[in-house]
Amino acid sequence: MKPIADYSENQLTALLSQLKTQYKEAQAQKLKLNMARGKPAATQLNLSNGLLEKVENYTLADGTDARNYGILEGIPECRELFGRLLDIPPGQIIIGGNSSLNMMFDIISFLCLFGTGGSKPWLYHKYCNTPVKFLCPVPGYDRHFTICEELGIEMIPIPLGEDGPDMALVKKLVLEDKSVKGIWCVPLHSNPQGVCYSEEVVEQLASMETASKDFRIFWDNAYGIHHISKEVPLKNIIKECEKHGNPNRVYYFFSTSKISFPGAGVALVASGTENITELKKHMSAQTIGHDKLNQLRHVQFFKTPENILHHMKKMAGIEKILKNKTK
Repeated sequence: MKPIADYSENQLTALLSQLKTQYKEAQAQKLKLNMARGKPAATQLNLSNGLLEKVENYTLADGTDARNYGILEGIPECRELFGRLLDIPPGQIIIGGNSSLNMMFDIISFLCLFGTGGSKPWLYHKYCNTPVKFLCPVPGYDRHFTICEELGIEMIPIPLGEDGPDMALVKKLVLEDKSVKGIWCVPLHSNPQGVCYSEEVVEQLASMETASKDFRIFWDNAYGIHHISKEVPLKNIIKECEKHGNPNRVYYFFSTSKISFPGAGVALVASGTENITELKKHMSAQTIGHDKLNQLRHVQFFKTPENILHHMKKMAGIEKILKNKTK
């Protein structure tokens, strides 16, 4: 199809008529479709109904009663389960509530209020008329951008190619402008094209030189185990940052929102040990601990990383059936 700007007036009139006909045909089907992105079907959610059954045992391996206060960083069993799934040391993981987006907002808010690693709070720059800037690969996730809008963070669009963001532009901007404080990344199956970051892109993000020592990567691995037709490998950003001497550069986010229940799953953030210590300090003023019973339910239901991956295959099988029904 040639560009619209190249159409003659008659061709535009004919195209409009054709599109109106197609629209009326679609209307005639009287379909009721929920186009919300990433929202599982009820049949997929039913696969996790075992989570709603009675918890087998409230006592953790170390004798702690999961019904009571405490364990700010999340129960050890849950950190161990997702640490094994994602190849991240459990000590570098904090389990939160059901929403990774909530954790992203909280962490950027912490950085705006308190700074990180001894650097000045990010809002300090705003008061001095040198705004905080974030690199935003586009197309990207609208809710990431909403966080920036809410906190007054200036967004710089970065073209997203077949293997990830335009790294030549990224490296140029982070090196020449110390007000560039971070980048949003959805490294696997990024909407809408399904872009997956290459090994080269991950390594460059982890190793690149930045003008700001408190530059941070917000690594939203929302689809980390949601492989569609085949498994796509993704280099471990935590290990890469450590290897290149930047262990605290990345905040790695993951959740079971599209694995168990979107409204009642578990979310996590992983990072370098210094960042984790810092986050726990801020979180301790916010909460005594998140829902440990829900964490325990997920551990008792899934038990192993292998079972989680098998669960995803079952969800994918149902998705194929649903797609075939709509054809």
